[in-house]
Amino acid sequence: MDNAGLDRLTDCAERLWRVHGAQLPIEGLTLARRTTPSGPFHGVYKPSLCVVLRGAKISRLGSQAFRYDAGKCLIASLDVPIRAEVVEASPTAPYLAFALNLDTTLVAEMLIGARGGDAGEGPTLPALAVHEMDEALIDPLTRLLALAETPGDIPVLAPMLHREIVWRLLNGPQGAALRQVGLAGNRLSQIGQAIGWIRQNFTQTLSVAHLAALAGMSAATFHRHFKAATGMTPVQYQKSLRLQEARRLLLSEGRDVARIGFAIGYDSPSQFSREYRRMFGTPPGRDLAQMRREVAMVPSR
Repeated sequence: MDNAGLDRLTDCAERLWRVHGAQLPIEGLTLARRTTPSGPFHGVYKPSLCVVLRGAKISRLGSQAFRYDAGKCLIASLDVPIRAEVVEASPTAPYLAFALNLDTTLVAEMLIGARGGDAGEGPTLPALAVHEMDEALIDPLTRLLALAETPGDIPVLAPMLHREIVWRLLNGPQGAALRQVGLAGNRLSQIGQAIGWIRQNFTQTLSVAHLAALAGMSAATFHRHFKAATGMTPVQYQKSLRLQEARRLLLSEGRDVARIGFAIGYDSPSQFSREYRRMFGTPPGRDLAQMRREVAMVPSR
């Protein structure tokens, strides 16, 4: 790893954080910075490249844990619900990272001509993968971040840099993971169709047979490849989406707990509370009170 290049990328990200905070004026590009380790938090990763510049983070997909620290990157090749935590951060060495959403259409287009792009399909890989960052990525990533300092250049140069970054990824150590994003008709693409249906219809009763038909597989084959990619069964995937939406509704709307349970597809308030506690470690009402205390404690920038 080119330490001087990584330092330049880190310095650029620090400058941008002081001006913009988490949300940069470049579509699909966000920063994260923490001066203390975090407790576990839940979210959904889209197809994306996540790069840690300082500190360390662990992202969990089902029972699998993916740790990445300075100079490493994580590729997410599907929409997957995760549990993550920042495990190394301090006031003198803050955790610093950025995430870039990946356009699956662009990935598919760039596969033509990429090394290994015509390789036969191997086993289904997990939807998350961690690698050392390829040195060839440092320069285009630095130039992409730096565009936030010259916003007039973003409409013209950002698409060109996105293409270069995807090309470097496809031809680097992350290529196998990224290739899953763009290959139409491969197993992960077929699983992705079923995931799209679950995300759009997560409050409805789930039928594995229906999902398998969407993916063009038998139920047994679908179940096996779904778990290989996401680390969970389709029912567990749906449950994770439901409970994350319940938590969002609790914080944003503060509605009655039972009503939120019904809204996300639970028929039994007691089952909803039990599964909520199993996932987040505390019942819905108590969790809401804790989240409100944490929000009140966050200082404004």
